[in-house]
Amino acid sequence: MLGAIAGDIIGSVYERWPIKTKEFPLFDPQCSFTDDSVLTIAVAEAVVSGASYEDSIRQFGRRYPNAGYGGSFIGWLFTDSPQPYNSWGNGSAMRVSPVGFAFDEEKTVLREAKRSAEITHNHAEGIKGAQATALAVFLARRGAGKQFIQGQIEQLFGYDLSRTVDEIRPQYSFDISCQGSVPEAIVAFLDSSSYEDAIRNAISLGGDSDTLACITGGIAEAFYREIPTSVLREVKARLTNDLWFSVSCFYRQYGIKEIVEQLESLDGH
Repeated sequence: MLGAIAGDIIGSVYERWPIKTKEFPLFDPQCSFTDDSVLTIAVAEAVVSGASYEDSIRQFGRRYPNAGYGGSFIGWLFTDSPQPYNSWGNGSAMRVSPVGFAFDEEKTVLREAKRSAEITHNHAEGIKGAQATALAVFLARRGAGKQFIQGQIEQLFGYDLSRTVDEIRPQYSFDISCQGSVPEAIVAFLDSSSYEDAIRNAISLGGDSDTLACITGGIAEAFYREIPTSVLREVKARLTNDLWFSVSCFYRQYGIKEIVEQLESLDGH
């Protein structure tokens, strides 16, 4: 999930001022984690601890109330009796990558992705976006090729993944819906040559940059099994100690070996 968190942080400065180029400083001095990272880590904590997705997300969300949540989510977060609000927004997809890393059967991944989404995003498109993202992570982690991943996602969810980033970019605009951002984020991965290239693809689309890069980043981490150490170092420097601790706990149980080794080196172990 560090790939997702890094994508969120890198894309954070372009959310309000989208760009249409892959040429940009990877880490602007103003880059910071947003709600995408907080809630991704909350889902990871739920997986590790066995807490419910609802309890974990509400705990982390209340701990970081100014992370940039949408209005409906804020209402859900602070009410005494939270109920799902039929959202089709991409918030369900941006937080789901830990599910794709943690579970070892496709049916379990799809079930858990649905469970993580429907506490807030119980609209069919909100659930579909979370399931498609988690499945892409799962398949990439299990060594599937891009063509197979594309075919499975298209078959199960009906997304058009045949386009390229260059074809999408000219007409694409800010879109917070799952149906208008999850396919584009997956294409940003499919059309990439490395983790960094995938992130640059996602941000260059000129949309909801931090969330696009968050969704893309989780899949790219699983597929390439590598995130530049310089990127991990920047992420660690920007996360609070408690968030980094939760990340470390998740990786000790579910992390890809190559990235776990990078983290151990980074932490001086």
